Amino acid sequence: MRVLIVTQWYPPEPVNYILELTKTLRALGHEVTVLTGFPNWPSGKLHPGYRIRAWQREEQDGIQIVRVPLFPDHSRSGVKRTLNILSFAISAALLGFWLIPRPEAMHVICTPVTVGLPGIVLSRLWRIPFTLEILDMWPETLRATGMVRWEAALRAIDIFAKFVYRCAFAIRVVTPGFRRNLLEKGVPASKISVISNWVDTEFYRPMAPENGTAEKFGLEERFTVMYGGTIGLAQGLDSVIGAAERLRDLSDICFVLIGDGVDYERLRAEAAARDLPNVRFLGRVPSDDMPALYALADVLMLHLRNDPLFAITIPHKVFAYLASGKPVLAALHGDGADIVLDAHAGLACQPGDPEALAQTVRAFYTMPPERRAEMGRNGRATACSLYTKTALVSQVAKMMEATFSV
Repeated sequence: MRVLIVTQWYPPEPVNYILELTKTLRALGHEVTVLTGFPNWPSGKLHPGYRIRAWQREEQDGIQIVRVPLFPDHSRSGVKRTLNILSFAISAALLGFWLIPRPEAMHVICTPVTVGLPGIVLSRLWRIPFTLEILDMWPETLRATGMVRWEAALRAIDIFAKFVYRCAFAIRVVTPGFRRNLLEKGVPASKISVISNWVDTEFYRPMAPENGTAEKFGLEERFTVMYGGTIGLAQGLDSVIGAAERLRDLSDICFVLIGDGVDYERLRAEAAARDLPNVRFLGRVPSDDMPALYALADVLMLHLRNDPLFAITIPHKVFAYLASGKPVLAALHGDGADIVLDAHAGLACQPGDPEALAQTVRAFYTMPPERRAEMGRNGRATACSLYTKTALVSQVAKMMEATFSV
């Protein structure tokens, strides 16, 4: 099957999940092409070695990649963020037909929702159906993060999103809550498939800390609560600052935040202003280094803002955390917390509540080490039995293959 994946973001941007999708599809015997933009996420600046041009072709791991121009940005500016997502959608819609041979199946990764535009346009030009993958609900995500507050704009985005859903042949969602959301919007149940995210259990695995790594980051003899991922508005990591203040009496506890995003500098400045030596910001690190860094953690932490949308959201990092064999602190509620609790792989607390976060960290800290180790083993076993990459990507491929009958 000749598959086209349409996605605004692709490596070297830190979107390993999409890379795993394309590489696994190829390993399953499919010919994969990716239509994407020039890499600029999460900093909003072009990655080294790239410059904006009319288009660019490259190959990674046997996957053909076609890049089209966009306006680089990932700031707090609503105008610039809008230019970013619209510029890719328009470029992909106008140029994709001319740059890419007609595929047999097209899979559109619809975050942001504007990626649905090239999906619809190319589907009609090539006269093939397309499948849709929803990783974020729009306009709910914009409302929850506060990026867009103008109700007229949110209503317009909602209308467009529903139009995209109607045009798609089939829709993959990653949580039961997303399915309920689509059903409430009138999407037929027959069109929706709940296929969980997955994890590469060979890449993310239990590891012994490498010699000198803890010393390099000043984490030797520290009880480390680690977060790895985007540091943005949706994550609501202000609670970490508040929790760190409440844990000053336990000087060996340290919060470590790995990653970058629009909230990175503000949070780092806030921690410095409050003189919190128990909060460390490591910035963005190469994806290949993450398993070794997770090996330094006593607890791996998830956090999302306290919003109804995030009760039906499952961060992809939850699966990486489980596979790493570490206990998980889930500062969220709903579907994401349920995965951790059902696996007996950690503890959950109310998101957006520094006191609750601090008390949960204390609970981990005072817990017998063997109990934490047991949680880690439970998480690893769950990842290996329920969330393996090949099995779940095969389900996505079957959804694409169903379009052949149309």
